[in-house]
Amino acid sequence: MSDRPKMMQRVAFGDTLVQLGEQNPHIVVLDADISSSLYTVHFAQRFPDRHINFGVAEQNMLIGAAGLATIGLVPLACTYATFATMRACEQIRSFICYAKLNVKIVCSHGGIEVGWDGPTHHGTEDVAMMRSMPNMHVVVPADAIATSALIRQVVDQDGPFYFRMGRNPTPLIYTKEQQFTIGKAIELCDGEDVTLVAMGVMVSVALDAVEILARQGIRARLLDMHTVKPLDGEALLEAANITPLVVTLEDHNVIGGLGSAVAEFLSGCHPMPVLRIGVPDVFTESGDPALLFQKFAMDAQSVAARVEKALRELD
Repeated sequence: MSDRPKMMQRVAFGDTLVQLGEQNPHIVVLDADISSSLYTVHFAQRFPDRHINFGVAEQNMLIGAAGLATIGLVPLACTYATFATMRACEQIRSFICYAKLNVKIVCSHGGIEVGWDGPTHHGTEDVAMMRSMPNMHVVVPADAIATSALIRQVVDQDGPFYFRMGRNPTPLIYTKEQQFTIGKAIELCDGEDVTLVAMGVMVSVALDAVEILARQGIRARLLDMHTVKPLDGEALLEAANITPLVVTLEDHNVIGGLGSAVAEFLSGCHPMPVLRIGVPDVFTESGDPALLFQKFAMDAQSVAARVEKALRELD
């Protein structure tokens, strides 16, 4: 398996946020009493007059973000994935997306990678909720370098964005020279036997699975679908025309997230088998993230085994 160095995405976000604050005086940061966790504390220290802590009141924070956007500011509302999307769902839908306001909702702690915090903190429905809302963009970076590059683009583009990060240190996949474009997937591996489409922390898992499959003589193509909405249909269609099977990987419920987005797209233009790997339709549980990934067959070994089985069944 890979021994790539690791870094937390939220650390990269916090560092980049200060740089963006120096470049753009219209940026304001909103917190829900977890500025230390999301590393927005550095922005608060550097720009105290452009930071507002709403306390444990996510609904108020999102309403406040909407108001700030109406006067030309660029608010970044920061909290955990489950609290922003579920607790403040109505505020996001009716006051931000409906009005197409320039609000950036930046969340960490997406998925079961949160581990011991348990199902109340496992954001496994957030992508499904956010991508179902008109005008919303959904961006899920794979590592710290992607986090820094993509948050810059999110801030530069107008309109509502949902930006989702994990909690734990993740392997560094990219170099600083890598080019990122919102709405354009990145092909990390080329292959003709199967296409893996992954988002967020599952991109690193997919890379390890590609290595395992290669030892079995299976050549896997891998797409980092860092933008779930708008989806890169061109890259998907190209892969679908080359490989007989598409496999999606997400640290999210298999209902409504990346797998659903990919299946929906392909069903309309290139019907084919799609294997969705992620959290099944169950409530999760507390535990070591590595053990949870194994329990739900989301670790690299399980992914490779599931892909090999699916390919065998196609023959």
